[in-house]
Order: sequence, then structure tokens, then C-alpha cells
Amino acid sequence: MNAISTDLGGQTAVITGSTSGIGAALADGLAAAGANIVLNGLGDEGEIEALRASLAEKHGVEVRYHSANMMKPDEIADLVAYAHSEFGRLDILVNNAGIQHVAKIEDFPVEKWDAIIAINLTSAFHTIRAAVPVMRGQGRGRIINLASAHALVASPFKAAYVAAKHGILGLTRTVALEVAEAGITVNAICPGYVKTPLVEGQIADTAKARGISEEEVVRDVMLKAQPTKKFVEYDQLVGLLLYLASDAGASCNGAAFPVDGGWTAA
Repeated sequence: MNAISTDLGGQTAVITGSTSGIGAALADGLAAAGANIVLNGLGDEGEIEALRASLAEKHGVEVRYHSANMMKPDEIADLVAYAHSEFGRLDILVNNAGIQHVAKIEDFPVEKWDAIIAINLTSAFHTIRAAVPVMRGQGRGRIINLASAHALVASPFKAAYVAAKHGILGLTRTVALEVAEAGITVNAICPGYVKTPLVEGQIADTAKARGISEEEVVRDVMLKAQPTKKFVEYDQLVGLLLYLASDAGASCNGAAFPVDGGWTAA
């Protein structure tokens, strides 16, 4: 039996929400495997350019940036068209962009609901809709949607986020069935808590607000639902992403892959 390579040399990947956190880590992992990258997301222009240049120099690949707003369908379509025009192909689409808001359902701001559904769910519809014709023409493509443990289970006070992530899983499964014979796979990665800069910044604030130690915040608040009591590491998500994006994952289609320390096992 021959080992199947996860080399992505010569391929092109678009990753939404990739200027920081999980998205930036995923972009770095794909670039390390040889893929040319189109970054997308918000942030300081100088910091984004520094990230773009760093990835290109570190991995010896081409890296571009497109500023598409994930609430604007025309800009999203232009992101996909830009990637195709720059590199002549689009092999990997990673839908990672997302925001969060926590509130009781009766107090949930309508504008927050609309924004979360637009960015966390509807933007993926628009990227996929634009990318599939390109991938069909190539006879191959990989679409990986960053869902969440909340695509599989619910938590209180997160109505919009949980609804959007459940929707992402439904979208994943539906499109997977439509494109299966075209050499395209569509899968969802469902992380538990990841120690992003945003999460790290919340630890001290939560400890102060609750009058408990930072260790207790991590164990009893943030990681209460994760049996391992450990954050998911970036590299663990990258490892699964590379599997799904490469020929190694060619028979995985329409699946949800929990990376949550056992959260959804119960």
C-alpha cells in the first residue's frame, strides 16, 4: 500500500476570516503544505500585510489578500473570482469567518442575530455557490466549513450562533450530496474551545467578574463541557484540515468531525 501524500503544492486555497486566530493558523498550515493562499478578514492594514508577507516568505508560496466583507454577497463572489483570476484555479475553500454574541433570547438584539446569521452561515452559501462551478470545471475541489461543537449540541444564550452552526452542518451535507460525483468533497470541522487571543483575553476578565482564579475559569467555565479539560490546539485543527484537503481525505464527504475533547460524545 502506498502512502497518500498531503502535499498541496500548486493548489490554491481561500480561507475566510484568516487574518487572525484560527483562520490564520489554518492558512499557515495550508501554506506549509505548499498551497498558494488568499487571505480574507478584518484588521489593521499593516498587520495584515505583515502576515501576508510572512506566510509567503516562510513557506515559499504566493499569498494574496482580499478584503471582502462577509455580509456583502457581491464582495464574497468577487473574492472567489479574484482567487481564480490570480492563480487560474481554486482547489480549497475554507469557510471560517464568524462572530459571536451571548444574550437571553428575549433580549437578543435583532441586528446581532442578522449579523451572525449573515457572517457565520450565509457567507458560506455565497462562497460555495461561487466556488463550485470552478471546482466542477477542474474535476476536483475541497470545501471545508469550520462549524463548531455547537453544530452538534446547543448551549443557552447563543441562539444565533447555534442556529448558524447547525445551519452550516446542513449546508455541508446538502452540497456534499450534490457534488459528490464531480470530485468535490464538502466536510465540516467542529472544534470545541480553542485558545485564541480573544479567548485568552477573556480569562482574566472572567476570573475578576466571578471572583475565582484563572485556573477555575478555564476548568469550570470555559472547559466545563470538554472532558479533557484542555483547549483544542491550532495544530490539531490544521492536521485534520490537511487530511480533508488532500487526497488522503478523498472518501470523506458530508461529514462532521468533532475536535472537542469529547464534548459531544455524551
